[in-house]
Amino acid sequence: MDVSYLLFILMLSVFLGFELINKVPATLHTPLMSGANAISGITVVGAIALAGSGNADMAQWLGAGAVALASVNVVGGYMVTDRMLGFFKKKEG
Repeated sequence: MDVSYLLFILMLSVFLGFELINKVPATLHTPLMSGANAISGITVVGAIALAGSGNADMAQWLGAGAVALASVNVVGGYMVTDRMLGFFKKKEG
């Protein structure tokens, strides 16, 4: 593929993502982001497959880094979701 074609797709996706995120109301931002972070678990599975593939050292390092970063993203997503759901619990006392 031509590099200019790939840059065009990148710029188009950046513009589209920026426009879509700006249209999300503040009340929906947290639930959508926590769901998106939970979907990052799929990245963990792919990264584990890459890290354990037995290929070149670079692939293993990239896979290990992807496992670490995606795990942080997944845990953060669940923490945000738990905190958000805590707002809806009835106060004791």
